[in-house]
Amino acid sequence: MQGVNRPLVIRHARIVASPDANPVEDGTIVIRNGLIEMVGPGTPDLEPAEEISGEGLTAVPGFWNCHVHFTEPKWRVAVREAAPRLEHHLREMLTRWGFTTVVDAGSDPRVTVRIRHRVEAGEVAGPRIYTAGTGLYPPHGLPYYLAGSIPFWWRPFIPQPSTPSKAEKAVDRNLAQGAELVKLFTGSYVARGQVKAMPLAVATAAVARAHDYRVPVFSHPSNLEGTEVAVQAGVDVLAHPPDITEGVGEDLLRRMVGQGMGLIPTLKMFETTVSRREEYLEPIRSVVHEFQGLGGELLFGTDVGYMTDYSTEEEFRALARAGVDGRGILRMLTQGPAARFHVSASAGTLAPGRRGDLVLLEGDPLKDAEAFARVRTTVRNGRVLYPGRSAEA
Repeated sequence: MQGVNRPLVIRHARIVASPDANPVEDGTIVIRNGLIEMVGPGTPDLEPAEEISGEGLTAVPGFWNCHVHFTEPKWRVAVREAAPRLEHHLREMLTRWGFTTVVDAGSDPRVTVRIRHRVEAGEVAGPRIYTAGTGLYPPHGLPYYLAGSIPFWWRPFIPQPSTPSKAEKAVDRNLAQGAELVKLFTGSYVARGQVKAMPLAVATAAVARAHDYRVPVFSHPSNLEGTEVAVQAGVDVLAHPPDITEGVGEDLLRRMVGQGMGLIPTLKMFETTVSRREEYLEPIRSVVHEFQGLGGELLFGTDVGYMTDYSTEEEFRALARAGVDGRGILRMLTQGPAARFHVSASAGTLAPGRRGDLVLLEGDPLKDAEAFARVRTTVRNGRVLYPGRSAEA
């Protein structure tokens, strides 16, 4: 998707250019040809441009959601969906909440890659999309909660490799179809309360193959055994913390941190799709809190697409309860994932020469975590994806 030639100017905004930056009060951001041309204090005179008032708002870098899915029935017709309707779906699930870049952690690549093509061609206004394609599962290890959503005719095509060579071929196939990361179910809930682990040799082969292509590997761990497989295989990111936390202690978390693994908390997902019982949730929050305290990198993700409630307030609230402060959340949303996907030189902060991706928020997110959910305007490459009142004025 190309940026527009006419510059976009945001005036009178409070600017937080990065998680470590001091706020700039009453600042201006200029985006031209999709890139940031200026960011700083003052309101200089400029040539005629599209202008957005940032008065009373906070400007931050565009958000990443590192765990989404395009598996709801509405996405299956995305190939032929009318552009306005597809754009509406993307806005409802993603850009309405500030996401300018998303990581699909598992879906039919024939659907997701086509959505991405339509967005990047400029036909549809939407976020940048990375995709894992089809997830890899243990042998005979499809999750029970997906059984009703997977057509019977498609199940033979879902990779459940039983040998290292089959795992390598599954990775090759996914990447050939357009994937930029790999998703492993190192621990899969084959029945309620019953987790089947991926064989370590299979997981290790899949990770090595992905790393040959220089792409990251995400893992769904579920319990101690699934986490151990992920750690020993060299997975890059846990797409969730294990929700069966028994045995997941400081030694394991230190090993994860030492290997540079990232962790996506997805706390709202556990609360809303599994249980709101504190005896279930508190140990998960404790794992997140301890991992971060040991120096581990948290990445933001919500599991929307699997979870049909798209709002982000509860996720930010849960992160605050787990001890993540405002700057930590901003890092999860911006710099952290940009570095993980090797695009720090062009994304993750507001600076001249970087992509024109930003979000205008109501309130001060550094003091109030829920302000991250109060999105007024979302801009990607200088194009307004979600117009709030300030963009419509």
